[in-house]
Amino acid sequence: MGRVARAGVRAAVLAALVVTAVVVVLVVDLPSADAVRDRVEGTGAVGLALVTLGVALALLGPVPRTALSLLLGAVLGFWAGVVASVVGAVLGGLAAFGLSRVLGREAVTRLAGPRVVAVDRALTGRGFVPLLVARVMPVPFSLTSYAAGLTGVPLGTYTAATALGVVPGSVLQVAVGASAGPLLGWATSPGGLLVEGVVVLLLVAGGVVWWRRRRSRSAPTS
Repeated sequence: MGRVARAGVRAAVLAALVVTAVVVVLVVDLPSADAVRDRVEGTGAVGLALVTLGVALALLGPVPRTALSLLLGAVLGFWAGVVASVVGAVLGGLAAFGLSRVLGREAVTRLAGPRVVAVDRALTGRGFVPLLVARVMPVPFSLTSYAAGLTGVPLGTYTAATALGVVPGSVLQVAVGASAGPLLGWATSPGGLLVEGVVVLLLVAGGVVWWRRRRSRSAPTS
C-alpha cells in the first residue's frame, strides 16, 4: 500500500471516528461542565485525586497538556484546576521518566517516535536549565519526559525542573479555561459538536486533497 493510500485510509478512519463521536454525543445524554464540577466537588479530595491521576495517565501519551489544562479550568474552576494540572503533570512526567529508564532507548523510540531522539540530544549533559526551558516552552510534554529518562539527569533535578516549569503555563491555561465556561457549554452541546465535527471532516478532506496533489506533482514523469 502506497503512502497516498495509507493517508486515505487514515483520513477515512479519522472521519469515521469523528462521525461516531458526534452521533454518540447526539444520542447519549452527556453531563454538562457544571454537572461534572458539582460531581467532583461532591466527592471532595477523592474526586480531585482521581482527576489528577487521569491527567497523569493522559500525559504518558501524546496528549497536549495545554488542552488538558484548559479543560480542567472549565470543569473544575481555577484553584482545583491548577492543582490537578500541576500535580498531574509532575506525576505523569515522573511516570514517563521512570518508564523510559526501564524500557531503554530502542523501546522508547518505538513508543514515542523518532522525535524523542532529537529532544534527547538537546537535553543530554545540560541539566536543570534546558529541562526548565523545555517545560516552559511549547515542547510536547511526553517527548521531553521520555527523552529526559534516556539522559543521565538526576531524578531530583528532573522533578524540580518539571514542577517549576509547568506552573506558569498551568496557571495561565487553567485561568483561560475557567473564564470560558459559556464557550465550553456551547462547544459540548449537540449543535457545537456537530459544527466541530463538520469542520474536522472538511479539514481532513482538504488535507487528503492537498497531499494527493503534492504527491502527483512530485511523482517522476516518464
